[in-house]
Amino acid sequence: MITKVYMVRHAHSTYTPDELNRPLSEEGRKEANKLVNIFKNKEIDEVLASPYKRAIETVEGIAKEYQKEVKIIEDFRERLLSSEPISDGDFDGAVRKVWELETFVHIGGESNIDAQNRGVSALEKILKMYSGKKVAIGTHGNIMALIMKHYDLKYDYEFWKKLSMPDIYCLVFEDKKFLSAERVWK
Repeated sequence: MITKVYMVRHAHSTYTPDELNRPLSEEGRKEANKLVNIFKNKEIDEVLASPYKRAIETVEGIAKEYQKEVKIIEDFRERLLSSEPISDGDFDGAVRKVWELETFVHIGGESNIDAQNRGVSALEKILKMYSGKKVAIGTHGNIMALIMKHYDLKYDYEFWKKLSMPDIYCLVFEDKKFLSAERVWK
């Protein structure tokens, strides 16, 4: 049975240190509204999201279009890079390091392998629960790329760097077997 999972990276957000409640920016809200047209004829059966406000806000219009409720899936939250500010302020370098050394952990953070295992486990539950359906998932760039890398190694640090806000990839599975991924945004 074919299942389509639309991984939707959240739209642009207004930075605040409060990861959970960081909202979309004005630009992000405009971009999120455009997603409704992209999904208009996709016949979405379920809309899921990370518990982070920016991910939920990104897919709310899709849910409304299909008269669905956004269901929160905790394990689609973004990976925790560090519990403390990156010491030298080099966010990009800190992210590069965890991609180069998959088991490396910044203080209080998650390694790539731990975040990937969490995300893939959540996706496999979704594949079982919604087999044969079309599911949109509002999530985040790093966890999205890590999940995709589990199925195809070409989804790496450079792929993550090139993702836009928002971005959408349709992952196609036959039962739990990954068949393909296709970008459907821009």
